[in-house]
Amino acid sequence: MTPSSPSPVPGPAAGPEAPRELLYERALDWLADDPDPRTRSELADLIEAADDDQLADRFSCLVPFGTAGLRAELGAGPNRMNLAVVIRAAAAVAGWVHRREGRASHGGQPSVVVGFDARHRSQEFAVAAAEVLAGAGVRALLLPGPVPTPLTAFAVTHLGADAALMVTASHNPSGDNGLKVFDASGRQIVSPQDREIADDMTAIARVSSVPRTGPDDPDIVHLDATVQQAYLAAAAMMVKTDGPRDLVVAYTPLHGVAGDLFGRLVESAGFSPVAVVADQAAPDPDFPTVAFPNPEEPGTLERALTLAERCGADILLAHDPDGDRLGVAIPDDGWRVLTGDEIGVLIARHLLAVGQMRDGAVMASSVVSSRLLAAVAAAAGVEHVTTLTGFKWISRAPGPGQYLAFGYEEALGYCVHGPTADKDGLTAALMLMESAADLRAHERSLADALDDLAVAHGLHRNVQRSVRLSGLQGRQRLASMMQTLRQSPPRTIGGRPVTGVADLLHGDPVANLAPSDLLIFHVEGGRVVVRPSGTESKLKVYVEVVLAVPDRASLPELNRQAEVEATELTDDVVGLLESLSIPSSTDPHR
Repeated sequence: MTPSSPSPVPGPAAGPEAPRELLYERALDWLADDPDPRTRSELADLIEAADDDQLADRFSCLVPFGTAGLRAELGAGPNRMNLAVVIRAAAAVAGWVHRREGRASHGGQPSVVVGFDARHRSQEFAVAAAEVLAGAGVRALLLPGPVPTPLTAFAVTHLGADAALMVTASHNPSGDNGLKVFDASGRQIVSPQDREIADDMTAIARVSSVPRTGPDDPDIVHLDATVQQAYLAAAAMMVKTDGPRDLVVAYTPLHGVAGDLFGRLVESAGFSPVAVVADQAAPDPDFPTVAFPNPEEPGTLERALTLAERCGADILLAHDPDGDRLGVAIPDDGWRVLTGDEIGVLIARHLLAVGQMRDGAVMASSVVSSRLLAAVAAAAGVEHVTTLTGFKWISRAPGPGQYLAFGYEEALGYCVHGPTADKDGLTAALMLMESAADLRAHERSLADALDDLAVAHGLHRNVQRSVRLSGLQGRQRLASMMQTLRQSPPRTIGGRPVTGVADLLHGDPVANLAPSDLLIFHVEGGRVVVRPSGTESKLKVYVEVVLAVPDRASLPELNRQAEVEATELTDDVVGLLESLSIPSSTDPHR
C-alpha cells in the first residue's frame, strides 16, 4: 500500500499553487477556528510577517496518514501536529468506531484506549482526544502517565476495546509528535480504515463544532496500574523459568518512556537489574544527549557503549523513545552495533532453538529486510512470508489457521508471539537476553551465533542510507525522483548488471503484496531497494549483498569483501540520486 495521499485542507483549497489571497484567506479561517492560544499566536505571527513559504507548506494539506497514523512537526496549521488536528483525528476515529460491525463494546458502548508518551504536548493531546471520544459517546480508557507504545497495543486486546490511540512520534526528532491508531486486534490500521479516518478528518469543517467533554466526564475512565501488571505477567512467561540468568546488561531508554517498565520486566523474568545510562534514564522530550533519539543513528549509542565497556556487559540494549524498537550492540573484538536484520535473525534463531514453534507458525519480514530470515525459516520447515514495509502488514502475514510466531522489519521493529500483536521492543529485548544467557552458559556468544548462520546460509551484508529532503519542494522532488527511476531504470549499479526490476506501484498479486511506492533492482549477487519513507520526508535506499561461505575460516576475509561490495553499490545509488538533482545530504542508516 502506498502511504495515503495528502488530504486536502478542510475548507477552500490552499496548496502551493493556490493564489496568494486564497492562501491567506485559508490561514485566517484556520486561525479563527484554532482552539489553542499557542498555535493561534504562532500562526498570527506568520500571517503578519507575510511568510508565504511557511504558510504554503503548513496549508499544503492536512497531515497525511503515513504508517498507520499521523506524524509531523509540532506547530500551527493543518500540515502540523497541533490541538486542532488532534481533535479532528479523535472525532474521525470515534465515527469510525461507531460504524464498525461486531464492535467489542462495553454494555453497548464502544471504547477506545488512549495512551501517550513523554513528548512535548503528548499528555495534553491525549486528554483532548479522550474528551472528544467521550463527547462522541465513546468510552475513553486513558492509560496512567506516559507509557510505551507496546503497552497501549496490549491494552486494546486485554481490555476488549474497539481501538486505541497512541500519542507518539516514536523515534522522530524532539520537535515532532503524532497519533498512532490500532484496531480491536491490537494491530496498526490499514487501508481502507486509514482512508476512512482521513476522509472524516477532512469533512470536519470547523473544530469548534466538534463536541468535547471535560476531563472528569464519566466516559473518560482513568486506568490504574492493572494493565501494566497484566502485561508484565504475560511478557515474563515468554522465557523459560529454569533457563540460565547469568548475564550483565547495559541499557538505555534514550530519554524515552520504556525504562521503568523494562526494568520491571527484567526483574519479573528473573534477571539481575540492568545497568542504565544515568543521564538518559528519565523521560525528557528534548532528548538532550542525542542528535536523533533513534538507536539506528550513528553516535546515538555512544554513552551506552561507554557504560557497556565499563561494566563488562555481555550485551547492550537500547529502546527508542516509545519502546517499540530495539537497538543492540555486542562485544566482538570491541563493540559491534548490530543491524536490524542481524537482531531479527538472532531472535528467530533463538525461537527455533528453544522450540517455540507450534503448528501453523509463520515467520514474516518486510520486503526491504534481509532475505536471510527466509532461508533460516525454510531450513527449519517453517513458513516465511514477505510483506510490505510496516508492521501493519507484518502483523497480518498469517493466513487462516496460522499465527505470527515472529515478525520483524529492518528498522529495529520485532514482534515475538506473546502479549502484543504489534512490534514490541521490550519483549524482543527479553528474548535476546535469554538467548545471550543460554549461549553464555555454553561458552558461546551472539557473535558466534551470527557466524553459524553465515556458514549455514551465506553471508548477508545489508546497508541502508537515506537522502533527506526538506519542505514542500523537497517532497515534490522526491516524487519526481521515483517517477524518473521508473521511466529510466539504471542498467548497471556499482558495475553490476541489473538483471531485473520489480515495481510495486500497482502491487504484486503473485506475492500478495498491495500497491506500494517501491522499486527493487536485482543485480548479480544482491539487490537494491528504493522507496520513500512513510513517516519522514526522505528517500530510503536498502542494499543487500550475499556471499557464499565455504568454511568458518573464510569469514573474516568475506566480511571485508561484503562490506566493500555493499558500499560500492550504495555509493553508486547515491550518485544516481545526485545526478537526478535530488539534494545530496545523506545520512547513514535512516
